[in-house]
Amino acid sequence: MTDGRPTAAGSAPLWERDAEIATVAAALDSLCADRNAAGGLLVFRGKAGLGKTALLAEIRRMAERRGCCVWSARGAETLGSVPFHVLRQLLQPALLSLPPDEVRDHLGDWHDIAGPALGITEPLGDKADPHYVRDGLVSAVRRIARRTWPLVLLLDDAHWADPETLRWLAAFAERLDDVPVLVVVARRPDRTGGVGARHLDAAAAAAGRPVNDLNALTPGATAGLTRATLGRHADDAFCREVWAVTDGNPFETVELLAKVHDSELEPVEAHAGELRALNRAARGGGLVDRLKGLGLEATRFAWAAAILGTGITVDMVARLATMDGDLARSCADVLCTARILTRPEPATDTERGTEELEFVHPLIATDVYRSIPSGVCTAMHGVAAKLITELGRGAAEAARHLLKVHPDEDEELVEQLRQAAREHLAVGAPDAARHCLERALREPPLPEVHAHVLYELGCATLLTSPAASIDQLRSALGMPGLDGDRRVDAVVRLSQALLHNDQLEEAVRTVEAEAARHAAGPVRLRLQAFQFMWEGIHGETAAPARSRRLADLASTCTGRDNAERALLILRAFDAMTHGESADAVVDLCDRALVNGRLAPGLGWTDPEWGMELLMMLGSAYAYADRLDRAESLFSEARRVYTSAGWRGVHLSLANAFLGLAYRRQGRLRDAETTLREAVRLAERVGRRLPLYWSATCGLVDTLLARGRVAQAWSVAEQYGFAPPYPSTIVLPDIRSVRGRLLLAVGRTAEGVGELEAAEKTAASRGGHNPVLAPWSVDLARALAGTDPARAAQLAADARKQAERFGTDTAIGEALRCAAALETGQRAVRLAARAVAYLEASPCQYEHAAARIEYGIAAGSAADLTRGLDLARLCGADGLAHRAQEALESGRGPR
Repeated sequence: MTDGRPTAAGSAPLWERDAEIATVAAALDSLCADRNAAGGLLVFRGKAGLGKTALLAEIRRMAERRGCCVWSARGAETLGSVPFHVLRQLLQPALLSLPPDEVRDHLGDWHDIAGPALGITEPLGDKADPHYVRDGLVSAVRRIARRTWPLVLLLDDAHWADPETLRWLAAFAERLDDVPVLVVVARRPDRTGGVGARHLDAAAAAAGRPVNDLNALTPGATAGLTRATLGRHADDAFCREVWAVTDGNPFETVELLAKVHDSELEPVEAHAGELRALNRAARGGGLVDRLKGLGLEATRFAWAAAILGTGITVDMVARLATMDGDLARSCADVLCTARILTRPEPATDTERGTEELEFVHPLIATDVYRSIPSGVCTAMHGVAAKLITELGRGAAEAARHLLKVHPDEDEELVEQLRQAAREHLAVGAPDAARHCLERALREPPLPEVHAHVLYELGCATLLTSPAASIDQLRSALGMPGLDGDRRVDAVVRLSQALLHNDQLEEAVRTVEAEAARHAAGPVRLRLQAFQFMWEGIHGETAAPARSRRLADLASTCTGRDNAERALLILRAFDAMTHGESADAVVDLCDRALVNGRLAPGLGWTDPEWGMELLMMLGSAYAYADRLDRAESLFSEARRVYTSAGWRGVHLSLANAFLGLAYRRQGRLRDAETTLREAVRLAERVGRRLPLYWSATCGLVDTLLARGRVAQAWSVAEQYGFAPPYPSTIVLPDIRSVRGRLLLAVGRTAEGVGELEAAEKTAASRGGHNPVLAPWSVDLARALAGTDPARAAQLAADARKQAERFGTDTAIGEALRCAAALETGQRAVRLAARAVAYLEASPCQYEHAAARIEYGIAAGSAADLTRGLDLARLCGADGLAHRAQEALESGRGPR
């Protein structure tokens, strides 16, 4: 047993907890010894009544004796629908006690992202990306922990915590290695595999420490506790029956012994038979009967307290239970005496009406709540919602009560739930918003409002669950009431959800059908632009006829409005992918800008057009050798999405395309870092989606350029970079990259097959850009030894395509390929021409490769040295090794 046997029944849960307390003591000693120590997470798991709360109370005492700052919070069964509720409990008291400047200093750069979720600042916008909010909270708490060392965070009843807090906890547990904080979690076991249990299991796994399972008391400990409570004269048979009746559950043991004491029952074998009846009175129906025995007013007071769940004060309960203050205070005293409610120490306020109350144990709170008759419970939740609204606490706080009210065609309730959903979205809690809107639909809304609620529900899940958005937006569009700009916006959002769910053909059909409903004008032109956009990124079936229609339509555009600017961008992207004149591509892109900048309404977060159009603009610039403009656009996207808190699809794609720009420039280290971040973000949204392919393909391509073939193969294996491919265009070209990877690992036949498949796709689309999809030069090199005639033809075709496109990079790369297929002086001359073109291009990796190849062909140590320096600058380890090897061997002309 724990040293120093408890002298009061309230200490019962600490009996036989030596191992647990020793574990905590070691963790606290480590935390307090060094402010640079790694953090830790301890999880204590046990079924109801095994003493988790008492153990956390002892941990608080241990930590405070060591000079630690201790913050705590507790989940509640009735509060799981309140987003960030437990995290706010944990952090709000400390942060709200600080002046605003110090709060901002504590949260740092994450103040505007984490502050609204914590309820200490107002949201900056109407929607926050939940992934980014979570990252902001993780970083903010890490920052707080470093400034508040040594800090201990206690989370009790974590199995009832809200999903947003649990997601934060799982993410925070992954980042404890370098932050001095001890997190202690108490939870019940969950064998149902629910979402909350998965988050808690993930947190425990990330911490890398075993979960501490709490056991029931042994017969010996129960006997010791019985004698400590009732007196040493309690005989063995009586003590043994106490253990048998309670099954060694500490809470039930304490409650039973209190009943024995109150009934003045002698603790001897002759009275042991009465223990089971006494035990039944302590829980469940017995507790309810005991509560009723305290009187109708006390029962009503307890019910109201259970409805509130948190923030229980005499005044609040009195208002909810419709009783005067004196009666409410009397009821509070009665319930505290009966060990149903308690006044926590230290008291938060000395005034009788505002002092806080809480249930003695969560089990009692649960039993009381479940004892409320269904109709009464529903009515009291309705009154609680009205009370919270009257107090000006906002629709979001009232929503947890509104969710419990029976549907009754209440127009006001629908509007309250819609407002609550907006407030939840603004702090990054789309799941909570979804629950509110789904409940609003069950009311149901008025016919003219119904479609709008469905539309809002579809928008709420668009960032996190495109598949769910599809059904909701389709339903909204199929009902009357959604007209004008909102209907068009719903169609566009539906097409975007379809696109990101890899249902591209349906995305095209959706906007095409809506466009047919409108007469010629700005609305129809906007929808046609989206149709061309989705067709333009189709990876397999975009036909030459479509390009001609787009060219004809764009030829009439001057860029006078955003619809025309969109068509100019689409035409530029289409021309770039098909290898038309790069000068014409750049001219089209420039005409889509206003004074060299994005037009108002065409920004990265503007909802009317979406991010895809601007990604196409940046890509057109990137492959037309205007990498400065591409980098500027994609850097702005990342900055804007970061500031706006859009941490899902949008930021992943911004990083993927910025990584593409870095890769094109030859900044391979920056490209790898940025693309790994893109993959990490894409993992959150879901695999096999187009954005996931963009990030993964770019990373594999960059690793191959760096000469890290094994890593590239590992990434491909880890993230499923293999057929079947998405139906959208992936940049860089997915089959070219996959083919090059297979060739690099020695799977030549498969690599040639991939490159030949890319050739067929290019033929079906009516041509290709040899820089965007370099399958022709890779295939020519692969076939040089086995089919030199075909290799030569491929190289010649690549030169024609490159000269048609006209960029220095395209022509230089085609010449590199031609030189690789030749020998002697002809190879030297072609390699020299390749160097001349690539030296003028912005693509430094390709310049380094050409310089090294020329140095080897011409036997030029100066060119090899220059190429080596360039390769090292780029981070191209494979190229650098090749140049170094050639220099050391003194290799001359071939």
